[in-house]
Amino acid sequence: MDINTFKSLQTLSAVELQQQQSHYVSDDIPPAAIDLKASHEQKVPVINNRYFFRNCSVAIRKHNRFASYPLHTHQYFEINYMLRGHATEYVDGEKVILSEGDVLLLDIDSQHRIDALDTNDLLINLLFRDRNISLDLISQVRANKSVLYDFLINDIAVDSKQKQYILFKNLGNEEHEIQTTFDALITEYYQRHDFADTIIKSELTILIAQLARNKQLPSSTTSPTQKLAITLLDEIRQNYQHLSLDMLSNKYAYNKNYLSNLFHKVVGKTFSTALTEERLIRAREAIQNTTKPVTAICHDVGFSNKSFFYNKYTEKFGCTPKEDRELISKKSLVDTL
Repeated sequence: MDINTFKSLQTLSAVELQQQQSHYVSDDIPPAAIDLKASHEQKVPVINNRYFFRNCSVAIRKHNRFASYPLHTHQYFEINYMLRGHATEYVDGEKVILSEGDVLLLDIDSQHRIDALDTNDLLINLLFRDRNISLDLISQVRANKSVLYDFLINDIAVDSKQKQYILFKNLGNEEHEIQTTFDALITEYYQRHDFADTIIKSELTILIAQLARNKQLPSSTTSPTQKLAITLLDEIRQNYQHLSLDMLSNKYAYNKNYLSNLFHKVVGKTFSTALTEERLIRAREAIQNTTKPVTAICHDVGFSNKSFFYNKYTEKFGCTPKEDRELISKKSLVDTL
């Protein structure tokens, strides 16, 4: 992160100076920021989605230190980034400890409170006005990349109580991609150089994609038949080009008809349908992001019948491969500047 931005964040704000003396919240949120009707219904203060976004769609704020922040909820999606130090939050009654580099996603209407931060603790809040940005969006971005992720996120997860937060721990990986993107966002937001808004929008797109890529899959308890179905789905994900049910039957020493029936019962679609969907997903990624001939892509992902590929592609995505590529090509990079 830019050193001047970091020093600015370290500097005590007027609110922090008051809280350092009194240890009581002196936050600068006015009564107009509270949705009184929703607060009465939920029996907890509800911050509306208008106050922070009067002139913008995204707000980045430093959490004021030295006083415990009381229980509240909000009508917008929030991300907490632990830039330095540590923080203790309580989200929907669960204790969550943030360490340096950790990222906490808080869904719309989740309830949380934060213990007082100390001098060396810097917690950055990223707030989104768009209610379409949520934990569900993060899940669906990933689900759209594979039939395995779609099943794990939308089928198994539905059987368990969904948390309204996700914690990304900084595990010391070499890339630190989420943290790097956050640092770039914070710097652009506070320095406000030329084209800052355009760069911030681009960085936010990258951030959402990185969160989806790094999101852990649901870990709910599964039955032996679910585990076997997940194994088969993972085989599809990794070997979709040349895979067949006969191959899996031989590999795992199960009767082919048994595997077929089990897969259909657990996943809700036939093995052939799932395999076709995976190939279509991979084909679309290549069509939208490369200039490789459609016929070559068709064969690369495992389709031997071109007419079948075109029909299934149009049925799934609502347009032909050629139309899909043309739509993407019309979205010039210059249009975002």
